[in-house]
Amino acid sequence: MRLLIVTDAWLPQINGVVTSLKALVAELEGLGHTVGLITPQDFRHRPCPSYPEIPLAWDLWKVGRKISEFAPDCVHLATEGPLGWAARRWLMRRGVKFSSAIHTRFPEYVSTRWPWLPLTWGYAFLRRFHAPSQAVLVSSERMREAFVEQGLKRLALWRKGVDLSRFQPGDGAPVAQPVFLYVGRLAREKNLEAFLNLDLPGLMRVVGDGPQRSELQARYPQAEFLGYQQGEALATAYRSASVLVFPSRTDTLGLVMYEALACGTPVAAFPVAGPLDVLEEGVTGALDDDLHSACMRALELDRQACALWARGQSWQLSAQEFLSLQVPLAELPVSEAPAC
Repeated sequence: MRLLIVTDAWLPQINGVVTSLKALVAELEGLGHTVGLITPQDFRHRPCPSYPEIPLAWDLWKVGRKISEFAPDCVHLATEGPLGWAARRWLMRRGVKFSSAIHTRFPEYVSTRWPWLPLTWGYAFLRRFHAPSQAVLVSSERMREAFVEQGLKRLALWRKGVDLSRFQPGDGAPVAQPVFLYVGRLAREKNLEAFLNLDLPGLMRVVGDGPQRSELQARYPQAEFLGYQQGEALATAYRSASVLVFPSRTDTLGLVMYEALACGTPVAAFPVAGPLDVLEEGVTGALDDDLHSACMRALELDRQACALWARGQSWQLSAQEFLSLQVPLAELPVSEAPAC
């Protein structure tokens, strides 16, 4: 099968969407499928306002030509950015079916950065973009329920995974003092201050980069800011940590939790969608509206139990689930597309 993925999020960006798509492409190709990509690398682009590391393509007239040249059996629109909209418009004009995905709670992110914009505008944007999609893929059951309440249709579950060959437990050597780790973008919607304001024993480490880095590094000199880490360096950061702290209240999932658990590191988080879909209280994580309490309880959890849970979360299973949602898209008219 020839599968085409259109995404505004791609290398050299480092985030959960890119990680998911890279893993998906590798697994699909391993299953014998031909995968094409339309990404900002194929176009002239400009930095996204307030997110300069995110490129926005602008010579969008090329999108239709690239779709035609690839001649896909199935098309998946991974993001709601300029490339996603351009591909959507071209496909709809020709009656070509497609699937799409919601990777982030876009309305909440926008409201966090620009509070004067009503949340309802963001959900109107999502409803319009995904309305013609035959299957709108989301990462968890809670996200599906939340988006149903906002009027989105044809929602389907596409669970994510973790690279078990990369993220593995260490040798279990004791650490001299607790290490509390954050991994992710340094941006306002990640609620990083909720972690950095805590009075915790031991060390606080921050892996990642983003628009808030300079501000946070100046305000919180007690924390170690390590910048982006990839590959074995990132796995080592997880293994060296006592607890991964996940302070976001708006993430749809949080792949960093999967990666930490695969390395045997328990997670402390708020009891909100995302962590509630991943963590088992008292086994792989501690969930509490008091994040300090969650961090201290997570210190006591069994690292072997965390790693054992992660072994059942492979990217191969994730890719097979994605593929099962694509096959009927080439065969069914829009009116017969599967709905939740």
